[in-house]
Amino acid sequence: MSTQTMPNFLSPLNFKFQLKRAPNLNFFVQKVNIPGLSLPNIDVNNPLIRTPYSGDHLLFDELSITYKVDENLDNYMEIHNWIRALGKPSFQEYKNLKTKLAYTGESLCSDISITILTSYKNPNYEILFTDAFPISLNGVDFNTINEDINYVETTATFKYTTYTIKKVI
Repeated sequence: MSTQTMPNFLSPLNFKFQLKRAPNLNFFVQKVNIPGLSLPNIDVNNPLIRTPYSGDHLLFDELSITYKVDENLDNYMEIHNWIRALGKPSFQEYKNLKTKLAYTGESLCSDISITILTSYKNPNYEILFTDAFPISLNGVDFNTINEDINYVETTATFKYTTYTIKKVI
């Protein structure tokens, strides 16, 4: 097998993240996962044994991202304010979200894309999460015990309708 046809291993460093709803977040993402999916089986009883059959509803795991928080809290507040508006602590916040058109990326949901790059930093696959919205945002911890500066990071978790994985040509 020649070196031209032998693929390289997938590097965990080679990805680009994009969330249209939170442009200040995109550059600071440190870690993201491709969520798992499952197809729960259905057991059908008969007099002798339960027979498993494939189910008919896919279950998608949550999308989780970890990112460095910028000192102006811009990227933190993008997700924070989005969750608050979805949670309706004031109906005005929710109304402001609901009136935005979906294609702007600033409505209730937003698409998220992850581009997986080759070892030469060329786009290889794109994963598109449709109608994503945040369901949790971890807190921000401050700590004076550390001797080295470990910049603040936090994790946001998203639900979505579905995701597709496409080869980039």
